Amino acid sequence: MPQNPHGRSSFVAIAGNIGVGKTTLTKMLVERFGWTGFFEKEVANPYLADFYQDMPAWAFHSQIFFLKERLKDHLQIQAAGAPSVQDRTIYEDAEIFALNLFERGLMHARDYACYADLYNAISSSLRPPDLFVYLRASTWTLISRIRKRGRAYEQNIDKEYLAQLNLNYERWVKRIFGQHNVMLVDTDAYDVHRDKEWLEGVIEEIQRRVA
Repeated sequence: MPQNPHGRSSFVAIAGNIGVGKTTLTKMLVERFGWTGFFEKEVANPYLADFYQDMPAWAFHSQIFFLKERLKDHLQIQAAGAPSVQDRTIYEDAEIFALNLFERGLMHARDYACYADLYNAISSSLRPPDLFVYLRASTWTLISRIRKRGRAYEQNIDKEYLAQLNLNYERWVKRIFGQHNVMLVDTDAYDVHRDKEWLEGVIEEIQRRVA
């Protein structure tokens, strides 16, 4: 059982933009190592389809739902006695997605202030992951992958929205790099379903970092 230096079971977070391949990699790690997997609840979010149709009207509702679900998963991970891997973290929800919505005028200032206060109160008491694996891809690569996976509510997603999320991810990773164990994985030139040798290298490096 992989453990971090404090003797606790390891907690690996798979971070990255929409369509970058987080869920695929999370599933592979669960299958390979038997880790407990915590997956994004996109399909279960009752506000998501409305959000993609009218972001200002539904941004706060959608982000609160994600925050609530991510907190529940995070608390389960903290209490678990087995290694865990999470598909996107509570930190990304707040510090990238909610912030981006506010900065683009898609979340009202009053709503964002309430959301940020709630997130800050929650996050101060959480145990951070032992390893952040940041999957990186260009906006056009993301659009191609989103179209290929065919989720109806994502097909009209704004490329500028994805591009701004990418910028926020880069700032966020730069900010946490010196504070946490961060692994950067460039995915533009690879396909997790076809490039087996590259994927093996990624999986082995993740295992090495939490061994």
